[in-house]
Amino acid sequence: MMNRRSMLLALAGLAIAGQAVAQGAPSRRIRGVITGLEGRNLLIRTREGESVTVLLADNVTVVALRRLELSEVRPGSFIGTAAEPDGDGGWRALEVLVFPEAMRGTGEGHFAWDLTPSSSMTNANVTAAVDGTNGRELVLHPRGQEIRVRVPADAPVVTFIPAALEDLKPGAQVFLSAAPNAGGQLSAARITVARDGVVPPM
Repeated sequence: MMNRRSMLLALAGLAIAGQAVAQGAPSRRIRGVITGLEGRNLLIRTREGESVTVLLADNVTVVALRRLELSEVRPGSFIGTAAEPDGDGGWRALEVLVFPEAMRGTGEGHFAWDLTPSSSMTNANVTAAVDGTNGRELVLHPRGQEIRVRVPADAPVVTFIPAALEDLKPGAQVFLSAAPNAGGQLSAARITVARDGVVPPM
C-alpha cells in the first residue's frame, strides 16, 4: 500500500500526464484487457482488437478507481468529464472523474477525446450544479469558456485510489497513455486498472 507521500507523488505524476494530453503530446491512449505480464512488458488486447505490448517504466504508477455518488459532484469540485453533444448546444456526460484535491488543475481545458467518435473531454472546476429530471447539470469554466454538461443518473462517477503492480492481472481492463521510448517501444509511466468491479470509464 502507498503511504501519503507516495500517493502525492503518484498524483503529481498523473497531473503531469493529464497536462501532456491537453497540450497534444505525442502519445497514444490505450483501452483494453490485459492478456499477460512478462517482466515489465504488459500485453494488452485493445478495444479495437489489436495486440500491443507496453513497457512499464521503472517508476510506473498504478491506480484504480472508487465509485462516488453523483451528489458528491458539487460546486468547487475539480473534475474531468468525457461527454458527447446533447443536440441542444450542451453536452451529455459519458463519465465523470472527480480529481483528488492534490490533482486540482490537472490538464484544465476542453478538447477532443477518443472515447467515442464525437466525444470531448473537459477538465475544469464545477461552478454550479443543478438537479433536474434528466440528471444533474454541471456548469464548468475551463480557461474562460462556459461548458454545460448534463450527467445522467447512470453515468459512472469515480475518483482515483492507489493500486499496485499486483493488480495488473490477465483479464483486468486498463486505460493508459503510452508513448514511444528512445528505442521506439511503447512505454507507460501511469496505468489505471479495473479493481473491485470498477472499470476505467474514460
